Amino acid sequence: MRVTIDAERCEGHGRCYAIAPELFEPDDIGQGLVIGDGSVAPDDEAKVRLAVDNCPERAITLDEDAG
Repeated sequence: MRVTIDAERCEGHGRCYAIAPELFEPDDIGQGLVIGDGSVAPDDEAKVRLAVDNCPERAITLDEDAG
């Protein structure tokens, strides 16, 4: 599983990095960035799904076939 953030859609609400700080971090203006290559460990799947569900702009995408 791999996660990405669409920088064009992200408006910097910060929910992703508040929910899953091991997967996301803020950039210099508060928009979400994926940490590393976006690979999601099995132990983090619930958190990443919660972050996806809580993004107001739907800027976070999961590719469940990647990994």
